[in-house]
Parts: sequence; structure tokens; C-alpha cells
Amino acid sequence: MKVDQQDTITALATAGGIGAIAIIRLSGKKTFEIMNSLFRDKKGKEKNFSLLKTHTIHFGYLTDGDKIIDEVLCAVFKNPHSYTGDDTVEINCHGSTFIQQQILDLLIKCGTRLAEPGEFTLRAFLNGKLDLAQAEAVADLIASTSASAHRLALQQMRGGFSNQIKELRKQLIDFASLIELELDFAEEDVAFADRTKLTSLVTELLSIIKKLRSSFITGNAMKNGIPVVIAGKPNVGKSTLLNALLNDEKAIVSPIAGTTRDVIEDEMVLNGIRFRFIDTAGIRHSKDEIEIIGVRKTFEQIKQASIIIYMIDANETSIEKFQSEMDEIKSGLDNAQVMIIPVVNKIDAIRDESILIAYRGLEHIIFLSAKTYLHLDELTEKLLSFVNTGKIDSGETIVSNSRHAAALFNAEEALQKVVDGIKNNLTTDLLAFEIRFALQYLGEITGEIYTDDLLANIFSKFCIGK
Repeated sequence: MKVDQQDTITALATAGGIGAIAIIRLSGKKTFEIMNSLFRDKKGKEKNFSLLKTHTIHFGYLTDGDKIIDEVLCAVFKNPHSYTGDDTVEINCHGSTFIQQQILDLLIKCGTRLAEPGEFTLRAFLNGKLDLAQAEAVADLIASTSASAHRLALQQMRGGFSNQIKELRKQLIDFASLIELELDFAEEDVAFADRTKLTSLVTELLSIIKKLRSSFITGNAMKNGIPVVIAGKPNVGKSTLLNALLNDEKAIVSPIAGTTRDVIEDEMVLNGIRFRFIDTAGIRHSKDEIEIIGVRKTFEQIKQASIIIYMIDANETSIEKFQSEMDEIKSGLDNAQVMIIPVVNKIDAIRDESILIAYRGLEHIIFLSAKTYLHLDELTEKLLSFVNTGKIDSGETIVSNSRHAAALFNAEEALQKVVDGIKNNLTTDLLAFEIRFALQYLGEITGEIYTDDLLANIFSKFCIGK
């Protein structure tokens, strides 16, 4: 994304469509000049926007020559004290789509152009109003659909994660400068950087980076919703459980085995955490071509899950068979951190309660009746235990962006090579090489190092007007 910062840009900042109020934002060098020609106060007089105080609101009319377009409120933000860092005006008009389009057409006629997706926030980044990680948090805040996602985005937008990354980078730069100095005096064989202190520093940085990387599982789940797959043999009550969790008749329930042939998915929010529940086809060997496809989709969903609820019918499955089925599920997982919750269903119709004793040793085991909602609360509590929301409230830094997680992984690899290199008496130029890589990866997170392609990829995902 190549941006001409000389342009004055405009866009609808509120959602499209009819509403009580709409906000049209314009920002750039000609903002006040354009508003001077279009705005009249309630007495019909012109205003010089350049002389107005920043962060003030002015009532009047937006006009096209002698024609009044609308009665408006204009909020004035003067550089550098604006969101973008440039002169900015937000026009609050009536929410008619006709009025919105009239105003946009008028602003374009007067010399603005329509903003690209995320261009206001891109300008804020380029003008040093916020760094790249904070800019991405803005998009996350807009897209947040749960309390946990909102809190996480707000924490990152306020700079908690950025500050930690910048501090890590600063410490590394201090030693990198000494390493680079050694290269300038290579012929004199002078050592400016104490290798013991460098090892200690890099080891400490590695510990922090690993902790940040490990938080991505929690952060990503909070941001995007936790995928929970409900799996098991046919007719064990998977669809009944989905309906019970959602408190809705989402899935067809039938005593006929194999009713669910495809993946059924829906979402709900529990204590501010968004969960994506996925009901799947029953796992069994079948000659039915459609059912075979359904079972294959079940295993595809299992591989992508963060939590697997594996169900059995309390009256139909032995503990040995249950453990065998669980082992088969575990063997197909790529991620060892997936939580598997064994659920013994239909305990309301149990014929002999003594058969449940054998199951009690299984980790995370839940006994319930999806049909009568018996012990359903125990399952929801178990689901919530997967995510430690207390980390957000305590101010602990949590990574939720996959780009950040990838950059931290690359930085960790580079720093590990530095530690190994020091142990193996690697030459100074090769140590410097790996340190530069680590600095680059950390710098990419906050935007201290960036490319046009990176910016285009990030800001193209924003909505227009932000």
C-alpha cells in the first residue's frame, strides 16, 4: 500500500445504511481549507477552521454554494493532536444514505479522495501516533465479539505488549552495538562485548519470548473463539448436547443412529469467552458413502479443535472400549495441548450406577445427561477452565496476533543460535548476523522495521473509515 500523505482523504466512519446519525471523517492538509468553503454557522457566516480550538464541536450547515445539504455538527481535531496526526474534521450528519452520499460527493468535488481500508489508522502509524502492534489492536477492538476479546484488544491498544517488545529490543541493541564495534576492530582482536553477560542477557530474553509465545494459545482463543468439537460414536447424544449447550434446537435429534451426516456449528459466549461448538458425524465404520464423508469431516474438525468433548453412552460402552476410542483420537492429534473432556452421557437412564465407578479415574471426566441438563454446569465450568482470563485482568501480556507469534518464533530461533554460537566460540561476524535477525523480527512486531507489502497486508483488513 503506497500512500500519498499529501492527499486529503475522506470516508464514512459509521456503518453503512440508514441510521439516526452518520459520521463522515476527512483528514489531511486541505481539511480546514475545504471546510472553510463548505461550512456555515447557524447565522449563515463562514468559519475559519484553522483558527478554531482543537477538540471542539461546531453546529451549523454544510452547503454547496447556496444549497444547504444538511444541518451538521463538526468536530475539529488539529494536528498533531488528532487520531491520524493530521488536521481532521468529523462531520456528524443525519443518517440518510442520500445525505451521506451527497456529502461524500461534495467533499470529493472539493479535492479529497476516498480513503483506502485502514488508511486513517495507517496515517496514525506513519505519523508516530501509535505503533504497528497498537494499530492491529485497533482492528481487533472493532472486531471483538466477546468481553475477553474486547479486554485483550484494549490492553494491547494501550501499548502493554508494544512496551515489552521495545524494552527487549532496546536491551539487545545495547549489546549489538558492542558486537558491531568489535567488527570494526577485527584486526586488533579486541572484545568489547562480555560473552558471559551477553549469554545471560540472551537467555533472559529467550525466557520472556517463550512465555509470550506460549500465551498465544490463550490469546488466539480469546480473540477468535475457542473451537470445541463434540465427537463420539453414533447415537451417544452429541446433537442433544449441542442443543443443550446452545439452549436451542440447532441440530436434529433422533434415536436413529447416523442422523448427523455433516458438521453443524454455532457459537455462544460463556463468562465473556466465545466458544465455537461443532457437532460432528458419529465415528464408525460404514459403507454409506455420505456417512463416510461425514466421518472424514469429523476427524478434520478434531485436528483443528482446541477442546474435544468425547462422548459415550453410559449404558453401552465399557471403560476399556472408551479408553481405546480416546487413544485413537489422541493419536491423530497434532497439538498435544488440546484438552480432551471425556463425557459419560445418559446417566439419567443408567441401569447400574456401579458401572460408573470405573470411569472416575479419567482426567477431566464429566457425568451428565444432555437430555435433562443434569450436570451440564460442570461441563461449562470445565470449558471455562481452558482459558485463564485472569491473565488479562492482572495486566500480564498475552499475544493474540498470529503475525506477532510468528515473529517471536523467528526471534527465538535467532537468539538460540546466538547462545549456541557463544558456547561453540562462533566468530563475532556470525554472532552479529543472528543478533541482527533477532532485532529485525522484534522490530517487525511494532513497526520499527516494516515494508510496504507488510503494511498493505495489515491495513487492507481494516474497514474503510478507520
